[in-house]
Formats: sequence, structure tokens, C-alpha cells
Amino acid sequence: MIDTPPPSGPALRKSLGLLDGVAIAASSTAATTSIGIGLGVTAGVVGLHLPAIMLLAFLPILGIAGAYSRLNKVEPNAGNGYVWVGRSLTPWLGFLVGWVNIVATIAFLAYTTAVTGSAMIQLAGEAGLHRMAGLALDPGSTAQTTAVGIVVLVAVTLTAVTGVRTAARLQAGLLIFEYVVLLGFCGYGIVTGPHAFSLSWFDPFAIPSASALAQGLLLSVFCYWGFEAAFTVNEEVRDPRDASRAGLITLVTMLGLFLLGSIAFQRVLSEGELAGHGAQGLAYFGDRLASQPLAALPLVALMFSAVASLQAGVIPTARGMFAMSRDRTLGPVWSKVSSRYGTPALGTLLIGALATAVAALALVIPRLADMIMATVNAVGIVVALSYALTALAAAVRFRSLLRENWRQGIRAVVLPTLSALALLGLGGYLAWSFYTSTDHLEVSADNGWFLLLTPAAMIASGFVAAAWAKWVRKSPYFQSGQGTDADAPQLLATSS
Repeated sequence: MIDTPPPSGPALRKSLGLLDGVAIAASSTAATTSIGIGLGVTAGVVGLHLPAIMLLAFLPILGIAGAYSRLNKVEPNAGNGYVWVGRSLTPWLGFLVGWVNIVATIAFLAYTTAVTGSAMIQLAGEAGLHRMAGLALDPGSTAQTTAVGIVVLVAVTLTAVTGVRTAARLQAGLLIFEYVVLLGFCGYGIVTGPHAFSLSWFDPFAIPSASALAQGLLLSVFCYWGFEAAFTVNEEVRDPRDASRAGLITLVTMLGLFLLGSIAFQRVLSEGELAGHGAQGLAYFGDRLASQPLAALPLVALMFSAVASLQAGVIPTARGMFAMSRDRTLGPVWSKVSSRYGTPALGTLLIGALATAVAALALVIPRLADMIMATVNAVGIVVALSYALTALAAAVRFRSLLRENWRQGIRAVVLPTLSALALLGLGGYLAWSFYTSTDHLEVSADNGWFLLLTPAAMIASGFVAAAWAKWVRKSPYFQSGQGTDADAPQLLATSS
């Protein structure tokens, strides 16, 4: 590839420390939401083997995190995987990584609005408020939950515009409350739960089938999705190495919380209760352990987690689109930086607007649990693809270490390659399972062709957008795959 000096671009303000990065990544991963919703969905697939599947999923993700960390040390860039894959593999795949992350996150933001609204309406019901403006409040109503969630999405988007440091501090406060509640209830559930602890919970060979194992692993990988948000703000941390530290700290913390939550849920709830309560799993768990008002605390924690993950989704997506716009692979509006706040303010507002529009369209899916199931299943495939390509980019970039230092070569090349192959294999197997599970297309969370069509559309649209960027926008990125240097002399653009 041609190694030419990259162009300069607009600068983001360096204002974050290590703890700020952890807060952003942890909020993006949203452990409370994953425990409250994801565990029930996953239990419906793997049964009482949640600890086993969470441990198995952590292994390839750890290899992926190592790849992110090593790449970030040599080339910190807000575009991360988009830039790294473009340089080491091909600009077409690099653009695809950036594109599917944007599309997947916007879809996730849209659907998380309903989760947020559901938690708020449930909390209102626990507080005795069952009607508002003559309307009966129903946490199972997709229209009501989406409307309430959209209001929250607008509020957190405006907060994200005013500065990433302010947003990080807000998220840190929400996280502290969430984790105190999680540790308290899960610890109490482990001690007092009526169902006996069993080592078989940690036995992956006891999972019902290979298909269940593959689907459960992708669901669990999706639970870890978001740790890389720490790397999307690597141009805004005072020390770029803090982005790597924040990502790894977040990932290990998530593993501990997921294991704690899965053991506690299985001590307190039966397999039928786990799989049957889906999106209301955490609230049901709280009701089994305490009476009101204490039983409402897990629901408050879920609401805080959903709010934080909405904001944490807006921030990384804005940075990814900022990096792509800086390379002219997206339009110039996304790389305009506010001289007042030092953030991509206009792009952040547009992302909030896009997510709001998708959330409104999500009203055609009538049941919240089905909507979450369809989204998690579909997005899990593209998340696995994005992670795998980034890990392969690291393996290619550092392949010389296999000759120079075999220990470093194993860490930088072999482990990321194995992790990438594992995720690609899982994604391919699950896609085949979706394809063979039905003989017709139906817009339903249970229809395999529909579940397969969603990630296929994301990937296909990515190649169409890449072609537009290459031949219409004539982006220099497609000449070398090299992104704009974040450390180059910068010219501040104003959007406020």
C-alpha cells in the first residue's frame, strides 16, 4: 500500500482521564441492561448454563480486546477499526467495519429507547402512578415505551453535545448506583436463593445442542459489545494509553458482573422463570428477593443503565462518523467540531435524530421482547464480523513479531487470529441455522430468514456506501486505507 502523509482535519478537545474512559465504555456495555434483559433471553437458548456461556464468550472477546489495545498504542484514532482494518487489510473492509458499527449502534439506540421507556413506566407503576393525562400506563405497550424513551434520548443527546467530560461524569454517577444495587441484590440472591448451586452451570458440554451453543455465544458476545467505546474517545483522552487501559478494565469488570448476575439469577429463578420474563427479568428478580420499595431498586438501576447506554451509544457513534467524515468517506457535516464544546456537536444531534426516526419505525414490531430478540440476534452477527476483522488487522500488522519475539507474536498474532476465527465461525454457523430454520420470509423475531436478512442488509448497504465514497466523493482513504492522523496540525471547524 502507498504510505503517504494523511491530511489534517478538525480536532477534538482532550479532556478525559482513565476513569472517564471506563465510565463511557462501561455505560456503553450496559451490564445492568445485559443482566436484566440478556440473561433471560440467553437462558431461553442455553438453559441453566449462563455462567458457562459467559465465560466461553469472554475468551475470544479478550483476544479481540488485546488486538484493540495493541493497535491503539501504535495508531490512536477515533475511527479505530475503520482505520486499522483499512490500513492492514483493505479500505473496502475498513469502511465496512465503520459502517456496520454505525448502523448497528443506531439500531441499538432506537430499540434501547423502548427499554428505557418500559423501565420508567414500570417504575411509575411501582410508585402508584398508573394513569397520566387520562391514559392508562402500560409497560408492555411499544408505543408508550418508545414515546417515553424518545424523550430521554433527546435529553441525553443534548447532554452529549455539551461535552464528553460532562457526559462521562454523569455516566459515572449512574454506574455507581447501578453497581451498588447489582452487587447487593445479586449477593443476597446467591446466599438466600432457593435453587441449589450446581457446578453443571459451568459445563459448556451440557448445553442442549451445537446450535444453542453458537446462538448462546453470539448473544453473550453481544452482551460484551461496547467495551471498545473506550477506543472511540482515544483522541479526547489526555494520555492515549488510557483508552487501552479503560477498555481492558471495563471488559474484566463486565465478566465479573455477568458471572455474579448469572449465578444469582439461577439461584433465585427457575429455568422457566428466567426464560419467561425476558425484558422484565430484573424487575421480577427484585420482586422475588424483597418487598416494596426495596424491590423497585433493580428497576431503577435498569432505568439508569438504559439512560447511560443511550448516551454512551451516541458518543462513540459520533466519533466514528467524525473520523470517517474527516477522511471524506462520509459527508462534511459529521466532522464539524463546535468551537464552544470541542465536540462534533451537529453530528451528535443528527445521530440522535436518526435513532429517533428508527425508534418510531420500530413501532411496527408489536411486542418488546420479540423486538429485542430480533435485534440482538441480528446485530450479534455484524458485531462478530466487525470484531473479527479488527483482530485480523492486528494479526497482519504485527505478523513480523512471530519472527522477532515469539511470546509477543503469540499475543499479537496468534490469539487475535484464533479469536477472529472463532467469531467468524460462530457468525457463519448461526447464519446457516437461521437460513435452514424456515422456508419462507416473515417479519417476525422467530423467522430465520428475517433474522438473516437484517445483517445481510447492513453489510450490503456498507459496500454500496463504500462505492459512493470511493468514486463519487473520491475519498483519499481508498488509495491507501490510511485515515487522517489525529496528531496532525488541526484546523478547528465551528458548528455552534
